[in-house]
Amino acid sequence: MTVINPHKWYSLGICTAAFAAHFAAWTLFAIIGVQIRADLGLSDTAFGLLVAAPILTGALARLVSGVLAEHYSGRLVFFVQSLIVAMALFVLPYAKTFAQYLAVGLVLGVAGGTFATGISLVSSWFERSLQGTAMGIFGAGNAGAAITNLAAPIILLKYGWQALPNIYGTLLLLIALLFWFSSDSSEGRRARKSWSEELRPLKELRVWRFGLYYYFVFGGFLALTLWLPQYYVGEYGLDLKTASFVTLLFTLPAAIVRALGGWFADNFGARRINWSVFWVCLVCLFFLSYPPTTMTIHGIEYDLLLDIHINLWVFVLLTLVMGLAMGFGKASIYRIIYDYYPDNVGVVGGAVAAIGALGGFSLPILFGVAADLTGIRSSCFMLLYGVLGGCMVLMFYAIKLDEFRHRLDQARADDFLTL
Repeated sequence: MTVINPHKWYSLGICTAAFAAHFAAWTLFAIIGVQIRADLGLSDTAFGLLVAAPILTGALARLVSGVLAEHYSGRLVFFVQSLIVAMALFVLPYAKTFAQYLAVGLVLGVAGGTFATGISLVSSWFERSLQGTAMGIFGAGNAGAAITNLAAPIILLKYGWQALPNIYGTLLLLIALLFWFSSDSSEGRRARKSWSEELRPLKELRVWRFGLYYYFVFGGFLALTLWLPQYYVGEYGLDLKTASFVTLLFTLPAAIVRALGGWFADNFGARRINWSVFWVCLVCLFFLSYPPTTMTIHGIEYDLLLDIHINLWVFVLLTLVMGLAMGFGKASIYRIIYDYYPDNVGVVGGAVAAIGALGGFSLPILFGVAADLTGIRSSCFMLLYGVLGGCMVLMFYAIKLDEFRHRLDQARADDFLTL
C-alpha cells in the first residue's frame, strides 16, 4: 500500500478552502444580481443571462485549466487564476451598465476553472483506493455557494452590494497566498506528454457521455443555486435575505455530502451510486414541476373546487433531497472518470467539468426564456426533468452495451481456450 504523506491531507484541506472561496465568488451574481435586476429593470431572460455570464467563462476555463494543470504546474495555474478573479472583484463595483456587468462577470468566471486545476492536483497526491474520497472532499468546496447565500445578503443589507466584491476579493487574495506558501509543492506530476497525447482521450464518446451526466448533476445544481433565491422571492413572497437563507438548505448539504458520496463511490461502485441518484432526482422533479393548479370538478349535484400547490416547506424538503442526491452524483462521476482515465484526470475531468458548467450557464437562461414564454415559474423544473430523462435513457443503453461487449469478449476468450 502507498504511504500517504500527512502533509498532503493538510494540502487537500487548504486546496478545498481555496476552491470554496473561488466558488463563492463564482456564484456571487446569484445575490447581487437580484439588486442589479431591480436597478436596471431586467426581464427574466436578461437576469438569466446576467447570472449565467460568469458560468460561461468558468465552463471554458475548466477545460483549459485541466490541460494546463496536467502539462505545467497545477499550483501555479491555480494561483494565477486567483489573481485574475480578485482583479475582477475589485473592478465590479465600478460597473454601471448591463454590458459592463456582463463583461466583468465573464472575467469573474475564471473562478470556475479552479475546479479542474484542483482535481488534477488532488488526484496526483493520493493512491487509487482513496481517489473518490479525496476528490469528494475537494469537491465539497461547492459549499462556497452556501457561503454566498449566508454571508452576502447580510453584507448587502448592511453596507450595500458594492462592498461585497471588495470583501470577497481581499479574502480570496489572502487564501490564495496561504495556498501558495503552505500546500504540497511536489504535485506528484506524471511524465509530461505532448499536446496530442494529452488531448487524445477527448476523442472518445464515453467522455462526452460522462459530461452529459455532469451537465445535470452539477449544471443543474449550479443553475438552481443561481435561480432559487429569486424563485423564492417571486413564488413565495420571501424577502431576499430569507430567500438566500432558505436556499442554503439546498446548496450547503449538496456540497458537504459530496465527500461522503466519494466514499460511497469508492466502496459501493460509482455507477451504482450514479444510477440511484438519477432515480431520486426524477421523483423529486416530478413533484417540483407541477405548477399551482386550481381545478373545478363538475359533480352531479355540486361543483368541487380543487386547489393543488406545493407549500413552502414541502418545496424546501424536495430541493433538499435532490441537492443531497446531486452531491452524491457529482462525486460518483469523478470516481468513474478516474476508473477509466487514471492518467488523464486533468484533461478528461476538465472536459467533463466544462460541460457541467455549461449546464450552469445555459440552464438559467433557458429557465428565464421558459418563464417568459409560459408564465409558469415551475417550468425550470420541467426543463430539468427533460434533461434528466435524456441522461437516464442514455445511461441505461450505455450499461446494456457495456454488458453486451463484456459477454462478447468472454465468449471469444472461451472459444480461444477451447482451440
